[in-house]
Amino acid sequence: MSNDIINLNPKAVWKHFYSLTQIPRPSKHEKAAVDFVVKFGKDNGLETIVDEVGNVIIRKPPTSGMENRKGIILQGHLDIVPQKNSDKKHDFEKDPIEAYIDGEWVTANGTTLGADNGIGVAAAMAVLEDKSLVHGPVEALFTIDEETGMTGAFALKPNLLKGDILINLDSEDEGELYVGCAGGLDANIELEYKNEPVPSNYIFFKFSVMGLKGGHSGLDINSGRANAIKLLFRFLKHADKELDIRISSIDGGSLRNAIPREAFIVAGVPKDKASVLEQSITRQLKVYKSEFSAVEPDISFSIEKVDTPSKVIDSKAQWAIIRAVFGCPNGVIRMSDSMPGLVETSTNLARIYTKDNIIYAQCLLRSSVDSAKDALAEKIASIFELANAKISFSGAYPGWKPNMESPILKVMQDVYNKNWGKIPEIKAIHAGLECGILGGVYPNLDMISFGPTIRYPHSPDEKVNIKTVKLFWDFLVEVLRNAPVK
Repeated sequence: MSNDIINLNPKAVWKHFYSLTQIPRPSKHEKAAVDFVVKFGKDNGLETIVDEVGNVIIRKPPTSGMENRKGIILQGHLDIVPQKNSDKKHDFEKDPIEAYIDGEWVTANGTTLGADNGIGVAAAMAVLEDKSLVHGPVEALFTIDEETGMTGAFALKPNLLKGDILINLDSEDEGELYVGCAGGLDANIELEYKNEPVPSNYIFFKFSVMGLKGGHSGLDINSGRANAIKLLFRFLKHADKELDIRISSIDGGSLRNAIPREAFIVAGVPKDKASVLEQSITRQLKVYKSEFSAVEPDISFSIEKVDTPSKVIDSKAQWAIIRAVFGCPNGVIRMSDSMPGLVETSTNLARIYTKDNIIYAQCLLRSSVDSAKDALAEKIASIFELANAKISFSGAYPGWKPNMESPILKVMQDVYNKNWGKIPEIKAIHAGLECGILGGVYPNLDMISFGPTIRYPHSPDEKVNIKTVKLFWDFLVEVLRNAPVK
């Protein structure tokens, strides 16, 4: 498995990528990855700096004759999204990723691969290591905790970076150049509930919505994929009164920036309604399969008998959360007027669970228009406030406004056209890139983002296209060779 990946072309990139797959590095647990790149920088005799939060900066001097070129910062993040299939035994804080070649792709066995952003980090390391490349001054900025709040980028201090141009290596479609991104905001919901005794003559089941594709809540939000939480609560809204359902616990979704692939509750119905429940589940699954046949072919909705729990959620809180979650906006809210095909505003109902007599829920709102994001936040707040829930907002990060007069954009268009016979598409992205935050700290940076083709990031189906990694690398090498003059 390892030898196959290491021998892919370009070997310099795949070697480092494979090494990264062997280092557990979920968000907020990147110390081993930080230590790895620090050792790499020092072993290569390069100036290596670790800031107070764990971001790493490595500098490489220009090659002979390139001293007059603008300095380029290659930027990527060290952390990965820890998503796995429910039947996969994997500890993201201890276990390596089981990466393997699957035809034209590299993917992982039942977990996220970490190509987001391991391929970008690996490419930057390959640039730093390769003495044959022609380039001006190069810096690599490896940030931490991008996936759960971009706290590494937020904590970066002024005057640490010396470069003039920042190339973010965290985009996921080869042949496209990204010049803008959406901002984001977390909605945090809490609804207190009381424990009530389990009603007599009730039989309890674990309800499971599974088999969905999930994915990146920015990049994939317009794909029409189903949200497991929304499907489960849609059923509850439909069947609540008919079946006298009483919920004991809830556990849906996993991460704020991943479309929920699975959702579960433990709930009971009167024993004389057990057969009606089974029929209702079967009918509802047929409805879901019909509605999502093109995008969710593996969707499942099932129940499994479980032991009777010690308590249930009080009926008033249950009634409130079912209706609030059912009514909560989810998915694309508005498409962009200025850039056809781009999502302007969206929200992802990402997580819901019960703990210590509180129902917790979380949404991630995204928009390239601040006022639209604020209006969406107020709408979600209104719904949950009607349910007597508390709602707060956190983790706000700015968008990145496109600069169509960017010098590095012109260089990259020309280089791509000269070498591959076409001008790459210019796009903005409905995901949160660190460029917006970094641009706030370093307002004079000329910024752009590009990368190889990655599919289904933030899900166990994540994969990176082998051929496009080679194109990505060759393009990066030529851009460095053609860096603008100061």
